[in-house]
Amino acid sequence: MKLEQNIKIAVIGLGYVGLPLARLFATKYSVIGFDINETRVKSLNSGFDTTLEVDQETLKAVLVDNSNSEIGLYCTNVLEDIAACNYFIVTVPTPVDKNNRPDLTPLYKSSESVGKILKKGDIVIYESTVYPGVTEEQCVPVLEKVSGLKFNEDFFAGYSPERINPGDKEHTVEKILKVTSGSTPEVGLKVDALYKSVIIAGTHLAPSIKVAEAAKVIENSQRDINIAFVNELAKIFNLMNIDTQEVLTAAATKWNFLPFKPGLVGGHCIGVDPYYLAQRAQEFGYHPEIILAGRRLNDSMGEYVASQIVKLMIKKGISVNGASLLMLGITFKENCPDVRNTKIVDVIKALKEYGIIVTIYDPLANVEEVKREYKLETTNSSPIEKFDAIVLGVSHKEFLKLSFSEFQKENSLLYDVKGVLGTIADNRL
Repeated sequence: MKLEQNIKIAVIGLGYVGLPLARLFATKYSVIGFDINETRVKSLNSGFDTTLEVDQETLKAVLVDNSNSEIGLYCTNVLEDIAACNYFIVTVPTPVDKNNRPDLTPLYKSSESVGKILKKGDIVIYESTVYPGVTEEQCVPVLEKVSGLKFNEDFFAGYSPERINPGDKEHTVEKILKVTSGSTPEVGLKVDALYKSVIIAGTHLAPSIKVAEAAKVIENSQRDINIAFVNELAKIFNLMNIDTQEVLTAAATKWNFLPFKPGLVGGHCIGVDPYYLAQRAQEFGYHPEIILAGRRLNDSMGEYVASQIVKLMIKKGISVNGASLLMLGITFKENCPDVRNTKIVDVIKALKEYGIIVTIYDPLANVEEVKREYKLETTNSSPIEKFDAIVLGVSHKEFLKLSFSEFQKENSLLYDVKGVLGTIADNRL
C-alpha cells in the first residue's frame, strides 16, 4: 500500500523502546519525540542517550533543532509541539504493582495526552506490551472521552508490539521482523506500510489488534516458562552433583533442543509480561497453572542463588556472618544500564540476611536510580579492597576483562551466576 504524503510522526515515551524507534523513523520522516521527563529531553537533544541504546554519532545524525523539519528527530516535553502530527506511537512502559497486578497508569496518562491534541484522520499506534484487549477496551475509550472524537470514524488505532532487546547491538529495531495491526483492514495496511518503510527485516500484518497483542505477551511468557524449566533442572542437577551447563551442552547437540540457560529473570519484559496474560485469563475464569508456576520458580531464584553462595562459603571455611562480598553488577542484564525489576537485588537482600556485608559495583548502573528504587548503595568505580567472596551477577563486557584475583583474599569464593567464567569460578548456577 502506498503511504500518504506529509507523514508526521510523534513517538510518546523516549525510553529503551521509543528512542530507537523514533531515531529509525527520523531517517525518512519528520519525527517528534515526546517525553514528560525534561532532563531526558535535554539530554537527547544534546545527542546523548543515557540508556546507551543509540550512540551519539547515530543520534546526532538525525537530530534537528525544531519541529518543522521535513525529515529528522526533535525531542520535546511540550505537548503542543506534537499537535500537528498525524501518527502517534505510544511506547510507554507497562509495569506491575507490588502485588504483580498490571499497572496501566502510564498508558492511561499517555492516552489522555494524545486525546487532547487528536484530530480527525489521525492514527494512534500502541507498542507497549499488554494483555489482549487493552488497546481497544482501555486506551481507545480514553482517547474518545478526551478528544470528543468517534473511534473508527474520526480517528483510528493500531498495535505493533515492541521487540527491542536492550543492550543488543546486533538485533536492532530495524533488523527484527515487526508485527503490525489496525482497527480496520484499511488502517492495518497503513500501519503495516509505515513500519515496512523502515524495518528492513519486514513485517507481519496480524488480522486484528487483539491477535497482535496476544502474540507479544506470549513471546515473553514462553521464554519465562522455558527459563523456569532449566532453572528447575539446575536445582535438581545441583543436588545430584552434576554440572548443569555440561548437561545442556550435551543436550544441545540434538537439532531441535532449545538452548535456554538457567539464571535470574528480571527486567521489564520477561519478568513482568506473564502476569499480564495471567491476570486477563483469570478475568475470564481460567487459572493459568503453567504460566504462574514458571513465575513462582523464577522469582524464587534470587534466594536460591544466595543460599548456594552461603553453602560454598561455609565449605571453604569462610565465616559467613560479617563476611565481605563483592557483587559485580546490579542491572537486569549484561551491557545495559536498565535496573528495572532486576533480580540481583533479591540475591543481595538474601545475602544481607545472612549477615554478609555486600559491596555493589556496576559501571553502567545509575547510582541515584539504584538508591531511589532499591535503597541500595552502589559504585561505578572498581573497588580497591579484597573480599571474602566475589559474585559475578551480571556479565558486563567490562567484567569479563577483569583479573578477579585483584579482589580475592587467599581463600576467597568466586561464584558465577551467569555461567560464563568456566573453570576459574568455584561454582556456577
